[in-house]
Amino acid sequence: MADEAKGEGPEDIDTIGIYVGKRNAEGDRHGEGWAHLPNGDYYTGCYCRGQRNGKGLYVFKNAARYEGEWRRAMKYGVGRMVYPDGSRYEGDWRHDVKQGFGAYYYPNGDIYEGAWFKGKRHGLGTYLFAEYQVKFMGTWVEGTIQGPGQIIYPRYRYHGSWLKGKPKGPGCFVFDTNCMQHGFYLLIKDPANMEFGEGEEEKEEKEAKDDMRMEEEEAEEFDETAGKVATWRARNVTAYMAEFLPQEPVPLPVHDSVPSLTDESCVLTELQFDQPSISPEEEGGDDNDSWLLHRQQFLEETEQKDADKA
Repeated sequence: MADEAKGEGPEDIDTIGIYVGKRNAEGDRHGEGWAHLPNGDYYTGCYCRGQRNGKGLYVFKNAARYEGEWRRAMKYGVGRMVYPDGSRYEGDWRHDVKQGFGAYYYPNGDIYEGAWFKGKRHGLGTYLFAEYQVKFMGTWVEGTIQGPGQIIYPRYRYHGSWLKGKPKGPGCFVFDTNCMQHGFYLLIKDPANMEFGEGEEEKEEKEAKDDMRMEEEEAEEFDETAGKVATWRARNVTAYMAEFLPQEPVPLPVHDSVPSLTDESCVLTELQFDQPSISPEEEGGDDNDSWLLHRQQFLEETEQKDADKA
């Protein structure tokens, strides 16, 4: 009976929940097993020396669920996370956060597919606005659109640059009629925030508030986009010429630690899960439109750019 308590016998009740599965000589959870945790969560999959390691399925008590790869009790590798609101993420994980390449599907039908870093959109990516069938392709920095990119509308597209999520600077619209409209975006004060009919007393009070706000902004990083809207100023129209297009987005450099190759892996048996993918109906593309294919292309292009720089 003593051996059975450390093997695949009856339920083991310990300080970290109810567990049924394999253990090593030290009594740690080791190999395949399942557990009901004290907080109401459930896990079934592989363990290594008492920690989730390998492939497994984790179901949270709030109905969220993660199925994929684990390392030292953290989501690490490739996996799918489904959230209580119906949204889901399919892609790479590092240290329990989204990192690498992945696709996020929102409840309203929007889809982001691209690079992630420390849980935020960071690097090259595409965002599909499902309601309007409009797609943005460009770069994100810490979750915000920043740098060169383009917006693709049903019959035309815009090439330019963005600053903290707002278009700014020179750019051009390219139309299906094979012509281009050149111009630039200005950030101007939002008319909705403007006040009219002020008396002298109100003006003095407002100036005092503005002075206080400026002092606070000097202590913090100045945000030139706050309270402003992007306004397009057209300059001229020409025939389409590729050399007139602005700079294309490029991958962002990411400084991250390299995973240790000496960590023990305890995947004794491959647990089978459904392969996450984007169907042609969801993506609006052809049969090759899957996040796995895009992920592989993304990794190959990044490795090639790193090799060229070296």
